Order: sequence, then C-alpha cells, then structure tokens
Amino acid sequence: MFIRAIGLVTVALLAQAQAPMGDMKHDMKQMTKAQKIANAVSAAPAAISAKATVLDWPAKEGAKPETLRAGTNGWTCLPDMPDTKGNDPVCIDGPWMKWVDAYMAHKTPEISGVGIGYMLAPGGAWGSNSDPYGMQQTADNHWGHHQPHLMILVPDLKSLAGTSTDPANGGPYVMYAGTPYAHIMAPVSGSTPAAK
Repeated sequence: MFIRAIGLVTVALLAQAQAPMGDMKHDMKQMTKAQKIANAVSAAPAAISAKATVLDWPAKEGAKPETLRAGTNGWTCLPDMPDTKGNDPVCIDGPWMKWVDAYMAHKTPEISGVGIGYMLAPGGAWGSNSDPYGMQQTADNHWGHHQPHLMILVPDLKSLAGTSTDPANGGPYVMYAGTPYAHIMAPVSGSTPAAK
C-alpha cells in the first residue's frame, strides 16, 4: 500500500501540473487533521468515502504519506493537492491504484476490470488532456480545466474508440487517448471546461 500511495501522490502531481493558487485554494499546511479528512472525503459519495483510507500528501517528494485515517473498503482518498489550482481531492479504487503503479513505472497498466475514481469536490484541476506526463501547457498537449468528474478505467482500451477527446464537448471524454493510460473523464457539473 505504501508504494501505491507514493505512486498516487506522484501521478497526481504530474498529471495535474502545478498552477497558481486560486481564490478557492485551501491552505493545506494550516489545516488540522480533521479538516484534511473532511476535505479528502468530499471527493466521493459518503457511501464510499466514509470507510475509505485517507492519506495526506507527503511533506516532501519521496516521503511516506501520513495515514490520516485507516479505512476498510479498499478505497483511498487524499485531500486537495497543496500546489495545484482549485479544490481537487481524489478517491480511487483498487484498479486505479494498479493504474498508478504502472504509470509510475512507465509500464502498461494491467487492468482486468472497470476502475472508478472520484474528483467530485467543487473546483477541479488544470492539466494536459493528451500527454500523461505533461507538467505544463504546451502548444500541442490540449491543456485545460478538468471540472469535477468521475474517472473510469476500462480493461479494453479499444472500447474507447469513437469517444470524444474534447473536454469541452458537454459530456464524457477520453483523457490520454492513444496511450496505455487512457481513461474516461465524466464531468458532473453543468458547466463546460475552459481552455487555457
């Protein structure tokens, strides 16, 4: 679990490149343990997050994430990432943890079933929709805002063929299309993301 947690921390930091903090940004360093847990569990429905393990972001790269609360249902939640714009806590299941391990090793994920991740808290995050390792906006990495959403892994990436890759299409879209890290992003708010 420790290796997977470190992988989750790093993939989140890579996939959602650092950006200036917005007005909604929480000062995570000043929050209490209880406040961090409350923020983390806001990423998913209470039926899932109430029994999820909650980890904190490590104080420095390579450090072990602190377990803020042990869980019993196989889900892992983390609070808002301190160095990103917006409010972007996350809760993910077992298949997503396998995805994170593969991503960190630059290997193809071996996903045998559907995986679900939640980022439902208000705010969303900024990042590349096409480059899994893109850390900043470039002319060709389809940089933009990813509003609160569900993330869905499928075992057969061929099944994503024909699904939009445009975050502004008004519905679900594929992130990282054409790579082994492709997955479905399903926005949950009524607004469409803005390009930046």
